[in-house]
Amino acid sequence: MNQVLFDVCEVSRMIKEGKSLVLAGDEALLKQLPAGTWIGGTIPYFMGDKGGEFTKQKVYVTVLPADASRQTVRVYDEKTIHDIYCKAPEQGFSIVIMPAASKTHEVFSLKAPTFSQFATRPLIGWISGVDLKDLGKVAPKVVNGKTGEALGNAAVVMEASLPANKAAIVSIANIFEMGSGDSLTFAQDGFSATDVFVNGEKRNFVDYLLAKKIDTRLPLVADYFGARVNTSFQTVDQAAKRVDFYAPVFKGVEYKVAQPVANYVESFEKAISARLGDQIAFSCNCILNYLYSGLEGKKTGNVTGPITFGEVAYQLLNQTMVYMTIENI
Repeated sequence: MNQVLFDVCEVSRMIKEGKSLVLAGDEALLKQLPAGTWIGGTIPYFMGDKGGEFTKQKVYVTVLPADASRQTVRVYDEKTIHDIYCKAPEQGFSIVIMPAASKTHEVFSLKAPTFSQFATRPLIGWISGVDLKDLGKVAPKVVNGKTGEALGNAAVVMEASLPANKAAIVSIANIFEMGSGDSLTFAQDGFSATDVFVNGEKRNFVDYLLAKKIDTRLPLVADYFGARVNTSFQTVDQAAKRVDFYAPVFKGVEYKVAQPVANYVESFEKAISARLGDQIAFSCNCILNYLYSGLEGKKTGNVTGPITFGEVAYQLLNQTMVYMTIENI
């Protein structure tokens, strides 16, 4: 397996050599890097070549594949993020990073399916975060490598073109299945909910979760046109009678609590075909999978990448692994 975690000197050398990179690491490390064709996001959790790892001394490096050309770095905010698809290369791909809990993150999460040319061009990426001990104290950031500027409310995007005989394929490895329990729907879109419709009957969501003894480590799962999409629980606030999520729920969509997973690592290894091997050009996995399955020191097949506060495969996802391959067409 190729090395993926490097110290600042090694990453600086790659940038000076003119390589186009997507980086993940501690903010202090990213700020030390020279200007170049790269984007970065803050996170200290990774799936490295030796397995799950927490480090603030190394940077995770994704080198754009050899077939990629005409790399462009773009920066969007909450007012311009709606252009992310229509400005993407027609024959190529885009990798995006956004800071968790930023306005740009919120607008993308709620509105991406309404954006012009949604899902017509390959888009993959992740939500930057921080050491879990620093939640509420340190803000996640993204970095525009062209300028070195660290941004708390923006989406940085690396765009690249591919030759006519190649295509970028964005895939989702979701180990969660819809459970067989109650049908849950919501009256409005949002990152929080006070009420839920349980099989059509209105209930307070906190009361329902407590009464049913729901394990909130399991996400809500919905079927979006044949794809299973997770919405993960963040907090269950009994005092406020409110449930907060890491991704939004959407009005009228049917959700069910996921079936329990016996073994996360084995499930991910089954979800990722062994034949892919080094064909994966980019991948990331969710911090909740890292925590709930104890991935530190464990491998998920040959797949590496940042451990994130959310994943992007055309739209925001939770508790998934997303990956991109470059394939012949």
